Amino acid sequence: MKDYLAKAITNDGMFRAYAINATQMVTTAQVKHDTWSAASTALGRTLVAATLLATSTDKSGKSITVKINGGGPVGGIVVEADSNGYAKGYVANPHTELTLNDKNEIDVGQVVGVNGYLEVTKNVMDKEPYTSSVPLTSGEIGDDFTFYLAQSEQIPSALAVSVLINSDNSIQVAGGYLIQVLPGASEEAISQLEEKLKTLPALSEMLIANKTPEEILNQIFGEKQLQLLTTMPVEFYCNCSKERFANDLVGIPVDQLTAIRDEQHGMEIVCNFCHNKYEYSEEQLNAIIDLASQSQQEK
Repeated sequence: MKDYLAKAITNDGMFRAYAINATQMVTTAQVKHDTWSAASTALGRTLVAATLLATSTDKSGKSITVKINGGGPVGGIVVEADSNGYAKGYVANPHTELTLNDKNEIDVGQVVGVNGYLEVTKNVMDKEPYTSSVPLTSGEIGDDFTFYLAQSEQIPSALAVSVLINSDNSIQVAGGYLIQVLPGASEEAISQLEEKLKTLPALSEMLIANKTPEEILNQIFGEKQLQLLTTMPVEFYCNCSKERFANDLVGIPVDQLTAIRDEQHGMEIVCNFCHNKYEYSEEQLNAIIDLASQSQQEK
């Protein structure tokens, strides 16, 4: 199954719902960063959750940056996702793995830790970025995003994510769903949904059974109770380039750039998000230094 996300609304207009299959997205992240099982699960869950959050808007050009650091062995997690379904991310300690818990699953809460925060920065074109953060509640990622939505955005929600790892450290399945309560939803309908979610098959089971995003939403709300709004592809995608990094280098103090040129006679930059490498020759650094000198003098 190709990675994609489905957006829907209940026929009664009380709930908005999203579901996503992101197996290839998380696989790409695992390969690029050579993450081990625990790191793959933590990063994968964050990629899925951030994609659900970033696409839960009709604002074109919106993106979010998610930072999680709970003091666990995986260290910090950084993910960027946008409203077009593109996401990228990395973990501080990709070679992190733990023994399985008594349910034969990775204890993500132990991997991430709870002594820290979930921080979300919203970036919308022509507006100043806005950052808000909440304490981590469990380190399980899904619960933490649900808490963030309730506290920072005042939207009662349920967000679930799952990543399963094969014995060879590859990604078996990855996906999730997000349900948001809309204005006017009755307390009875909310209570019924809460009870339904308690009896729902495990998200991992539905993903292993190759349930499509639409089928996952139908499992939650029942057949013919939803109006499908749209589907969209999602993928791990990094928009880095040699030109972009060169533009960033122009902002570095000239004396620092000059020292790098004189000591190294060039520079190599590795993108944190995708591990692409970009080489700058001494001649190219000279051109960057000239631009930096001009730019900084104008300021």
